[in-house]
This record gives sequence, structure tokens and C-alpha cells, in this order.
Amino acid sequence: MTSTSSETRPFRAADLGTLVVMAWSGEHPDGDMPFLLAYSLGDGAGGPEGSTAAVEQLLHRTGLPIGDEIVDGTRQPSFPVGLLVEAGQAVVTMAHLNAQCSVPPEWLAAVGERGYAYFLFTTRPWPEAEPGKPVAPEALAAFAGDEKTLNGAAHALLPARSLRG
Repeated sequence: MTSTSSETRPFRAADLGTLVVMAWSGEHPDGDMPFLLAYSLGDGAGGPEGSTAAVEQLLHRTGLPIGDEIVDGTRQPSFPVGLLVEAGQAVVTMAHLNAQCSVPPEWLAAVGERGYAYFLFTTRPWPEAEPGKPVAPEALAAFAGDEKTLNGAAHALLPARSLRG
């Protein structure tokens, strides 16, 4: 007879594979929206499936629901995900990881205007979008707007903080 353990498997950041964060802004009726997309390349030891499971576990442990619910971190002083914007960089912090990316000037303007960014952390790997390689706007729109990407993601509004007071 085989039994399964009800213990939660320990989280190992290496299981995520290569984690990438990408920034862009897009037009909305009330002005440009700054977006941050976090995803794995799916190159962890367990392959794409293992990376998906690791991202799911990380989001669950962080308290971020996967699906279409948008969590408003701007209204929660102790929100478990942070966003630091400084010197043309966005740094996302959460339990077990920090991720950083360069941001374009239009993104900085949009986050400066709104005071927050829309964060999308998807469980869906995107191996084609490697760090340091340009991503065509059409490819970004196709991946970020795909139903599988959106339904398999946590969505949150992250208040932007800076080192300056």
C-alpha cells in the first residue's frame, strides 16, 4: 500500500528555473498603465512542468491567488510583494526571491503618474523570451494576452516605492 504525504514540499527557488521580469506600458482609458510580467523560462531541473509547479507553489505561499482576481496591494500596507523603482530599474521582492529589470522611460512616466504597476506573475513558462534578447511587441502581446497566460497567473497592483522620500 502506498500513501502520499500531506506535508508541504519545501520550496526551492532553483525549481523555478530562470525567472524573468519584463516591463512595458500600455494605453488605457484613464492613461498609460505600467505593467510588469514575471515568468519562468521553464528551464528548472523539472523542466517546464516543474517550473510551473514551483511558480504555483511560490504564489500560493505568498498568498496570491491564481486566476482572474486582481489583488490591490495599494490598499494593503503589509502586502507580501514589493516594488522598488530606482535608477531606471524595477525590483520586485517577495518571499524567496528578488527580481529586477530595466524599465523604459514611458513605463517610468506611467508608474510616476499612477503610483503603482500592474503585476502579472504567470505559471506558464515562456522559453522563447530569454533575458537580453529583444521581444517583438507582437510576441509580447500574444503571450501576455493569451488566455492560458492570464488564467494561470496572479494579478496584483503593486505600489511603487523609491529610495527617495
